[in-house]
Amino acid sequence: MEPITFTRDLPLFFSIFIFVYLLGYLFIFKNWTPESRPLASSCLISLLHGVSAVLLAGNALFSDPNRGFSSANTDSQNSVLDFSSAYFLADLLHLAVFPSPAGGDSLFAAHHAAVLFVFLTCRYLVAHGACALLALLVVAEATSACQNTWTLADARGPDAQLAVRLRRFVTLPFYASYSVCRCVLAPLLIVKMTWFYVSGGADDVIPRWVWVSWTVVIVVAATVSVLWIWNLWVLYFQERYSKFTKKVI
Repeated sequence: MEPITFTRDLPLFFSIFIFVYLLGYLFIFKNWTPESRPLASSCLISLLHGVSAVLLAGNALFSDPNRGFSSANTDSQNSVLDFSSAYFLADLLHLAVFPSPAGGDSLFAAHHAAVLFVFLTCRYLVAHGACALLALLVVAEATSACQNTWTLADARGPDAQLAVRLRRFVTLPFYASYSVCRCVLAPLLIVKMTWFYVSGGADDVIPRWVWVSWTVVIVVAATVSVLWIWNLWVLYFQERYSKFTKKVI
């Protein structure tokens, strides 16, 4: 294996995400409540990461004629891994500085740390397998625009009628698209990837402990996503049923 050198991409991207976070916190959302400003700023960098990652990862995948679950990482694929790693590092810093009053930070922090482990080992340890991870990244972040719009509207609060109407408008498209991506496409890709690794397709370039740890992280993250959207659907239909019964009565 050739030596892997550290590049400037990771600190550069990290600086960009911190700048955008501070831009949101100090200027864009300065009139929001103290509780909602950190969350809104986090959503801002999540939106930047999600939309950009889909475009960058898609381009990095399609521009690689030798793409495969065990293929060597290209320079563009490594840059996307650095880009996403920088986002998760920035959001981990957000979670450390501004813990949520509602709790749940531990779960998000664990998720970010686990994904960082996957991306950084792929980027700096084995230098193979980025195609599999970036394909999952595209599926995971395809709904970023809807999700962050929904979260921002919710964070703005019920006192802002525009935010209330916006949240109502994006809820169904967000739930539906998230369900398709996280409950259908992602599991299919995970099964295909896992079967490839279990069959020994990457044993010559990716140590078994590495791809096993990747698989565990990915499966756990996918399971949590499925449970999360399931709970949102349950609440959605409960709310609809409650409104329907009130009209009937």
